[in-house]
Amino acid sequence: MGRLISLTASDTHHFSAYEAGDAKARRALVVVQEIFGLTDHIRAVCDELAERHGYHVIAPALFDRAERDVVLPYDSEGMTEGLALREKISPDALQADITAACHALNHHGHSKVGILGFCWGGLVAWEAATRTRNFAAACAWYGGGIAALSHEKPHYPVQLHFGGEDDHIPHTDINTIRENRPEVEIFVYDDAGHGFGCNDRPSFNKPARDLAHERSMAFFEAHL
Repeated sequence: MGRLISLTASDTHHFSAYEAGDAKARRALVVVQEIFGLTDHIRAVCDELAERHGYHVIAPALFDRAERDVVLPYDSEGMTEGLALREKISPDALQADITAACHALNHHGHSKVGILGFCWGGLVAWEAATRTRNFAAACAWYGGGIAALSHEKPHYPVQLHFGGEDDHIPHTDINTIRENRPEVEIFVYDDAGHGFGCNDRPSFNKPARDLAHERSMAFFEAHL
């Protein structure tokens, strides 16, 4: 049900984005991709948010900064290529693209916009929460690297979800976030690994995914 659109960041960078829902939706979200690009899974997340929950959603293609139309497989080679592409994009450039997506939703009449990030997108969502005031709430699923930036204070409510068996994000990182940011709501799913919310990955854990999804929706309903 979604469609590809074109957006322009403040530095005149033109990039693609996936849009689902419309201005008549009750709430609006920017969805931020994993390290694998604007995959079918991320598009399906947007479609579900629009169709099932009544959101207007935009998911920017962040890799367009380095290479256009990148969609990588969920395997070690895809991860390696995605990490290499990520290194070519500055955090400020990422926030410019996220901001452009937020402003597009504002333009459609949504005064409050949330941000929902997965994997790499979880870190991007955290950086948006601590370094900008564009959004009203931020939610991140298995965002690696947040612990190193947890000394930065979010400007609005944040909810984080982690897998207890995540081999990319150790429990020491989760504990660091808890200690530095006691105001942030954190959920850990004991038997879930990294990427537990993606049904295209071997680590998919439906019970954990469903519970995290329910909590995320309740969080946004409370703050948007």
